[in-house]
Amino acid sequence: MAIGILRRCTWLVFAFTVALTTPFDSAADAPPAGLRVFYTGHSFHMFVPARVEQLAKSAGIRGHRTAGTQGIGGSRVIQHWDLEDGKNKAKPALETGEIDVFTMAAHLAIPDAGIDNFTELGLKHNPELRLLVQASWMPFDVLAPERRIRDNAQRDQVDLAEVQHDTDAWRKNLEAQVDALNKRHGKQAVFIVPVGDAVNELRRQIVVGKYPSVAKQSELFRDSIGHGLGHVQALAAYCNFVAIYRRSPEGLTLMEPGVTDEQHAILQKIAWETVSKYDHSGVKPAQ
Repeated sequence: MAIGILRRCTWLVFAFTVALTTPFDSAADAPPAGLRVFYTGHSFHMFVPARVEQLAKSAGIRGHRTAGTQGIGGSRVIQHWDLEDGKNKAKPALETGEIDVFTMAAHLAIPDAGIDNFTELGLKHNPELRLLVQASWMPFDVLAPERRIRDNAQRDQVDLAEVQHDTDAWRKNLEAQVDALNKRHGKQAVFIVPVGDAVNELRRQIVVGKYPSVAKQSELFRDSIGHGLGHVQALAAYCNFVAIYRRSPEGLTLMEPGVTDEQHAILQKIAWETVSKYDHSGVKPAQ
């Protein structure tokens, strides 16, 4: 028994010594500084700000602020740029130079001059500004108007490989515009948030039975266009949080009616893996 006690004491001394001599990088483990974020976009994006606020609070990020929002249903980015003075909140916000992150939500019509215009204006007043363009999921599931679904229930019979093909084709057009824009400014200032790819992955998991309590893809949406319900909105918010703060949302709390803790964990993992593995997001996976 004395030998056992001696061994335990020796182990405790060793552990205490290691704790004292092992450097602790508090800066790496501490929450990042809060950012001032201005959001523009359409109905596939404008539910994001309130949810990112929840996530920032859950992550212990102090100083996070929604600096403003400007939503226009079904909009291209150029419509936000062209909005008349007095109604346009985005331009004055950028002109203050006090915005850290500015979001846009791309439409299917690419290139979009609004993305270029907001980038020019924003960087003029704040060279450190980051601009995020959300690449959303495919409205009506396909690019070609003649092949669009006419009823939400049709999503359950759609070939997801075809949906991903159209998502890739559209996103590559957006990437080309963003690459040219970043080259013009001599740095990577504009990034893409691949929410559409994350939503496609969620749909694939439903098809193979890996997303509990949701049996059909159509349960994710409320209409044929593809307006997302709680699961999609939570997933999009997680993706945007990753792009804004460049860290995983895994383990954070987001109040989303109808979404269970088990489902949140899956959505968080999908968001982190999708965004962190995508070069144009500016996020790198943890080493």
